[in-house]
Formats: sequence, structure tokens, C-alpha cells
Amino acid sequence: MPSHHPGFALRAAWRAAGYTALALAASGASAQLARKPSMYEDGRNASPSAAPQALIAGPAGSTPPAQAMGNHSSLPFAAELQSRAAFDQLARVYNAGTPLAQPHVIFVIDRQAKPAARLYFINTPRFQLHDRFLRAQGLLSGGKEALNRNYRDAGRRFILGTLSWQPQIDGFVFEFWEGDQLTAPLLRETAAQLHSHFFAPLQFKANASAQEQVAAAAGIAAVTQSALIGQQRFLPLNPGQAVGRLRLVDDVDQVHDLQPSDIVVLRQVPITLPPVAGVLTEQPSTLVSHVNLLARGWGVPNAYVRDASQVLAAQHGQWVRLTVGSKDYELRAATAQEREKAIEQSALQRSIAGASIQKDTRSTALQSLAALRAANRRQCGAKAANLGELQHAGIAGVTVPDGFCVPFGAYARAMQRFGLAEKVARMQQQPGFDSDAAVRRNALAALRAEIEQMPLDAAFASSLQARWASQLQQAGVFVRSSSSSEDLPGFSGAGLYTTVPNVKGQAALQDAVRKVWASVFNFEAWEARRAAGIAQDEVAMAVLVQQAVDSEASGVMVTRDPLGGTQNSVFIAAKRGIGIRVVEGRRVAEQVLYARRSQAVQVLSRSAEDTELRLAPGGGVQEVAVAQRQVLSDALVKRLAHAGAAIEKQFGGRTQDIEWAVAGEQILILQSRPFVQAANH
Repeated sequence: MPSHHPGFALRAAWRAAGYTALALAASGASAQLARKPSMYEDGRNASPSAAPQALIAGPAGSTPPAQAMGNHSSLPFAAELQSRAAFDQLARVYNAGTPLAQPHVIFVIDRQAKPAARLYFINTPRFQLHDRFLRAQGLLSGGKEALNRNYRDAGRRFILGTLSWQPQIDGFVFEFWEGDQLTAPLLRETAAQLHSHFFAPLQFKANASAQEQVAAAAGIAAVTQSALIGQQRFLPLNPGQAVGRLRLVDDVDQVHDLQPSDIVVLRQVPITLPPVAGVLTEQPSTLVSHVNLLARGWGVPNAYVRDASQVLAAQHGQWVRLTVGSKDYELRAATAQEREKAIEQSALQRSIAGASIQKDTRSTALQSLAALRAANRRQCGAKAANLGELQHAGIAGVTVPDGFCVPFGAYARAMQRFGLAEKVARMQQQPGFDSDAAVRRNALAALRAEIEQMPLDAAFASSLQARWASQLQQAGVFVRSSSSSEDLPGFSGAGLYTTVPNVKGQAALQDAVRKVWASVFNFEAWEARRAAGIAQDEVAMAVLVQQAVDSEASGVMVTRDPLGGTQNSVFIAAKRGIGIRVVEGRRVAEQVLYARRSQAVQVLSRSAEDTELRLAPGGGVQEVAVAQRQVLSDALVKRLAHAGAAIEKQFGGRTQDIEWAVAGEQILILQSRPFVQAANH
């Protein structure tokens, strides 16, 4: 059994303020998804001799764990389960020890049994898989195809399902493999059989969008994955440990004194965040949110904790030790020794080898995307170079909007004329610059303002205008950052720099280029590099000028399941319109998992957006009402996953973090970068 481009989510918008949907854990993933994984795809649990797990979570009144495991039935099956104790005797537990431990019993309905269909509740610790039980009972012969017919054919002999206790809804559900090609009559037949032979009320849990449709056709209410996830009190995004001063923060934009030694409790998922020692949010975000990408790059713990600001209010301002694991989190007072060690460590900068920041500033010539390959990251940065690689590859079903690169050399020459090195040196000599974040913030803002107003070299301005006119026919463009300090080992750089959307007109184009150059000195970018030990004078900014497309939908895709780390699932998040939610962006996005083997689409959340952003006729963007909330059809999910697999292959099989958009029937690729792996802690 198997602030941006159309759809381009400025990391600070799409990813940070972003989806405000649900946190998806890199470890303990099945627990976080409130479902047991398919044992046909999880070899770790497939051994017939595997020891039964302790029953640590179950319905009220169920048998205590030790007693339950000591009282497991020796019988292969039961025809009825008329009590909690009877369920416990046949139950096995996935995710034991987690908040979402799931006692479950697999079942079979033999529709050809005589004189009537027969229901088997299977001794699950003993058999674990339906086919093992069926073969042991002499009910199934033949190979894999004989088994698979019972997941595909409407006239199948066996209905194969699972009963499980779901703590989030305090009740039992029955469910099927996400790839089961269930029909409405089969679902109704299952519900009737279980109702007659099980002691407690049961709800149907749909594990794929297709199963939700079947339930609707059958007139049976379905519990969805997103509803279960929404009930969870804790979800880990980046496991780890940290010692620091706990800070309760209502709005990051209004707090200017956060320190690298602070552990922040955030009331809102912010657009930007300076380096900190740990993060807890009381609004869920996602594994690919900007904040979590930063936390992973910094190697700090990050988790969603429901009502965190209330639960942890008493520890505000105190030094604490935070541990985020896949099962739960722990926060306790730090010892004096732990505090002293943390203060010492916060004064030490981590270093990234100078060789990691590779740039070639010799050439100032503008370069078209068509001329760029991945190796050109030395001249144009990884963002532009990777898009050039994809445009050149000509992947079927994928379009990269045309554009050109203003290379590092043009930035270096402009900054030399501007006297940047001297200005930065004077800025760093200001009293309190090193010790006071507020001083740094104000000084950097002043420097950005100077850069945004500096005159451009006449020859450069002329070449910019000529390239825009000849290659892009003076169409609206997105002016995007492509710096030398992005996608480095241990440092993502996601969301730190500026992109200017839908630029129209020669003067506006020049202003946008200066604004992107100036974003090297965004406060969050400076602070992130400072914490990572990146020399500030090593950073250069290339600019990607790319044709604007008024996309109907946009989002992010990770080509291999970031939840469980398997190769068989793809994570996709989506919103209507272009992917900029700089100001708002705090409503639930649409999120799905696509299983390559079963081709099933599992909906984790549907979009809660009632407005979308589209290109404005005079430049910039405008907000309009959403005509249809649902973003992703199953067919579009499959097309995106297929495109993602081809892109991953183009970059040597490394898991990709892809920004995409859809315009008409076109899938547009707006960025592809290696997916940030969790830092070792």
C-alpha cells in the first residue's frame, strides 16, 4: 500500500507574517499531523516482531497503561468491541509519549463472508498490517496486486480501515489510507458495520480531499485533518535548547531593544525579527515561515504554545532554560551557572567561513536571465543565478518570468562613488552603536535614506533604461534583491532584504534599484549578519529586474516532506493573488501534503483570506475581494508537485524551497533555493 514579485512572497511577508496557519514539525511529524503513518511506507514500524508500545493516552476511563499492556489479548481478532477495556486489549499506539499519542485498532470487513459480511477487529500489536492478518487467516492469497484491489476497486472483497482515539476531539474516529479510492456506498457500509459492533460513537476522518468529497456524497459528516490540528496546544517547529531572558512581546515592530540573549514570546507572528536565543509564538505559523527559517538558521528553539503569553506571564523578565522537543516543551528557571554561560556565549559570534561569501565585483554589465547559470551566483547572487538555470533548463510546464540582473559589480562601483566604506566606518564609531540596538536602528535608517537619494552614474542609468526597454519592453517589473549573503551554509538570509513590486516608469525603476541596494542596511539584515559573524563589508547586493505577472495564486512548495523528512510527500502552501502580505498576512493560508505514491492530496488548512493583492494599473499593488477562497485543486497540486520534482532534479536532487505562482494555465517559478535544514544544537 502504498514589499514583491507576483506570487513572490517576500520572505518577510509570505513566510513571516505568513500563513498563520499551523505549525508543522520536522520531527515527531505524524504526531503533529494527528494521524498514524502508513506502515507500508514506514519500515521502522513494519516488523511483525516489533514490541507493542505503551498505551499512554486514551479515552477517559481506559485501562491504565501498564495494566493495559499486560492484558493484551492473545486472540487474533474480536468480532465486537463492547467496552473501552476491549478496545485497549487490541490497541497499538503510534507516537507514544507525545501529546497526540494514538491508540488504534485496525479492522477488516469481509464483504463476501457467508451468510453475511463479517467484521474483524484485529489484534493490532500482533499483526500491525491488514495483509498480515488476512494471510494468517487464509483469507487473502496472491501478491501485491491482490491486496491493492482492496484499495482501488469499488467491488472489492475487503474494506480495510483503522479505528483510533483522537484526543483533540475527545472521541473515536474511523479512517482509511489516504490513497484508498473509497466510494460513498463503501463508506456507508463501513459506518453501518462499525455502528453495530463498536461500543462508542464514531466519526469519519477524511485523510484526503477526495475522501471529503466521498463523505459529502454519502451524507456523512467528516472530521478533517485541519480541524484536528487546530485543536493542538503545542507544536514544535525547531527543536532545541536555549538559556536566556524571557521577553513577552506584543508587537516586535514596537520593541527596539531585543538582545541575542532574549527568548521571545510573540503575541503575533512578526514580519521581521532580529536574532534571539529562542522563539515561542501563541499564533501558529509554519515550518517554512520566515521566522522559523531564521530560527533554524540560528540554531535556536522555536515552537507554538497556545496562550503562551498568559501561560508564561509569571516568567517575564526572568532568565530561563527553554527546551523544545518533538513531544512537548519545558521552561524552567535558569541556574546561575547556566545564565553566566549564556551571557558568555552571546558575546561570541558564530562564524561563517569567508569562502562561503563568494562574489565577483569586476563586471558591471547587466546580464539577462537567459545568460545566467547556477555558477553565476558569484556575479548575481543565488536567487538570480538559480532562476537563470531554470529558465535555461526549459522544464516542461514551468515558466520563469523574463528579467535581467544588475550584478554585484554595479553595486560595488556605485557604493565606491558614494563613499560607503567611509560612511559605514563613521556610523560604527557613533557612541553606543555597538551596545545599543536603538542607536543601530536609527543610524542604519539614516544610511538607507542617503543611499536611496544618491545620484546614479549617468552611464549606468542609461544602460538600465536601455535594457528595460529592449528586453522587457518597459513593462511593469518587480525589482528584487539577490545578495551575496543568502543561501549560505548555516545562514538563509530569507526575508532580510527588500523587493519593490510592479515598478513602472524610468524614474521609479531607478528609485527601486537604489532601494534594494539600500536594503543591505535593513536593521534586521544587519543584526542577523552581526549575530552570524558575517563581516558587514563583505556583503554585496545584486538586483533582479523581472517582468511582473498578475498571478491568480501563489505560494511556497518544499519538494520533500518537511514534516517527516520522507521523499514521498510534498508540502505546498498557497494564497490567492500575488504573494505579498506585508501589512496583514496573518490569516490562515491553504496548506496541503501531496503523497507521490498514492497521489492523494491531504488538506491541512483552507485559506481564510477574504481579500487578495493584484497588480495596480498605475504601479504597485491593490487589494481586492477574493472571488473564491479555495486556491488549490487536486489537479493543480499534482502539477506543482511534478514541477517541483523536475526542479529538484535540476539542482542535483537536493530538497528545494520553491516560490511559485499561477497565471492562467502557467506555473511560474519565482525562486528556488535549498531547503533550510535544522541546525545542529
